[in-house]
Amino acid sequence: MNWRDDWLTLLRDKRTRLAGVIVSALLLSGCAPGAAESGELVLKVGDQKGNSQSLLSAAGLLKDLPYKIEWSTFTSGPPLLEAASAAAIDLGGVGNTPPIFAAAANAKITVVAAAQGDASSDAILVPEGSPLTDAGSLRGKQIAVAKGSSAHGSLLLVLQRAGLQLSDVKPVFLAPAEAYAAFTQKRVDAWAVWDPYTSQALLEAKARVLVDGAGVANGYSFQVASRAALTDSRKTGAIKDYLSRLAKAQRWSDAHRPERAKTWAEETGLSLPVATAAVDRGVDLYVPLDAGVIKSEQELADAFTAAKVLPGKVNFAEFVDTRFDADTQTALK
Repeated sequence: MNWRDDWLTLLRDKRTRLAGVIVSALLLSGCAPGAAESGELVLKVGDQKGNSQSLLSAAGLLKDLPYKIEWSTFTSGPPLLEAASAAAIDLGGVGNTPPIFAAAANAKITVVAAAQGDASSDAILVPEGSPLTDAGSLRGKQIAVAKGSSAHGSLLLVLQRAGLQLSDVKPVFLAPAEAYAAFTQKRVDAWAVWDPYTSQALLEAKARVLVDGAGVANGYSFQVASRAALTDSRKTGAIKDYLSRLAKAQRWSDAHRPERAKTWAEETGLSLPVATAAVDRGVDLYVPLDAGVIKSEQELADAFTAAKVLPGKVNFAEFVDTRFDADTQTALK
């Protein structure tokens, strides 16, 4: 199976996969199919456990919404963007790499907001007692990583800095829960992952950071909308309000880290020490979706193309819409 299969199977099989994504999204959010039939404005938001919903709730910013939110939970960015491309959700948050893979597959998605955190949370971990000493020693080793995730991008850049290519290692594409099991059972040599999984492995599995993304990865995360939602004036109004609330919640979390860690632990089932370590490493904060962000993402996309992970050039700017930035910046003032 090639890289495009993960993205294009959904788009090509309308009768099965697309229907399954929509049903799954509704089941995950706990909402019935008729929820929007009353005429009430509903914003369907994709989330990863402990992220946006937990953050907005902790900051008290889910009160008095002029619309209803239907939340759908995903294991990582790539399946979330599959759902957005299929219009099963209107909007969702992902790391810096999933939009590049989605763009390469001509997915019907648009990046509408950016945030930036500490790139060191994207780390390559090794088990306790591992003989590996640096990125260069990864040659020929099996590395667990979620395909198309931010950790995939960080792994690529870390290897390049060490004079290696992805073809010099043996990526094992696993979702975080599967990767954690493989890592703790030492069925892989290393694990490229992001927080809170980084902190969990360090504290609970006695993992060691071989190298992290600091100074290499850009640390960006994005809110990505379905193109179908952006053609609906009512939905775009809700998206504008949602993005402003999320930016405020990110600022709140930076000023209230113990409270954020407590909520994160309660939402995910992580231990409080793990959540605290992840939050102490840094939180994502809103940044303008400007030329610098687009340039950095283009460079990452080009690196994937040069590594022959993607078959052609991706023009990242074509998948960006900056219309919400001015309102978000005004709301933050």
